[in-house]
Amino acid sequence: MDFVLITGATSGIGYELTKIFAKNGYGLVLVSSNEKNLRNTKEEMEQQFSVPVFIFMQDLTKIGAAKELYDKIEETRVPISILINNAGFGLVGETQKIDLLQDEAMMIINLLNPVELSKLFLPKMYASGKGKILNVSSTGAFQPGPFTSTYFASKAFLLSYSRAIRYEAKEKGVQVSTLCPGATKTQFFAREHVAMPTSVMSAEKVAQIAYNGLLKNKEIIIPGFKNKVLQCFPLKIKMNAVAKMKRS
Repeated sequence: MDFVLITGATSGIGYELTKIFAKNGYGLVLVSSNEKNLRNTKEEMEQQFSVPVFIFMQDLTKIGAAKELYDKIEETRVPISILINNAGFGLVGETQKIDLLQDEAMMIINLLNPVELSKLFLPKMYASGKGKILNVSSTGAFQPGPFTSTYFASKAFLLSYSRAIRYEAKEKGVQVSTLCPGATKTQFFAREHVAMPTSVMSAEKVAQIAYNGLLKNKEIIIPGFKNKVLQCFPLKIKMNAVAKMKRS
């Protein structure tokens, strides 16, 4: 049986991906910082889909968390066929006003630990000549984001990193894809303390597009026609739009 490791697996896109993979017969290795949600999700997946589920409580906003998680999974000897780096969050505000420690935690979870998890799991994937990695970025990766500067920059880093290792990995039979969703109906906006935009995609739809794109080995997966079209706009227009939305 193939096992998929999903971080941020108990809510939003991660939770919907969990359901899709379970429905398609994958074993699950689920990661979250919320133990109660992990146990509830484990019970739900086991009852609905009768697949093996391993859960790991891990706060990925901490330095060293990726190695800690990797070591725990290694102890179970569960072979990971697919790695999905989904955990992350955003912060909104003038850059000098955003709390330094929160900004630091966001950079750790959005870019540092996904890089480290990729580096830790790639050697075994290379050795077996197969495997898949899906890194969850954002349409914010395609332009700077005034009033959400670090978040957009972290997602741009993750997109660039993912495209680079995809080039390296393809010679060794391993696929690396990047999901770049636009506004999605999740807890993301509540954490940002901003109103949810009126035109948002459901997490379920985004997850299904992500799953299909990963299996088709797409390099960059942008869910929704509107989100694809928006990437054709000039950079300054997109930046101004982001600034207007995030400042209000």
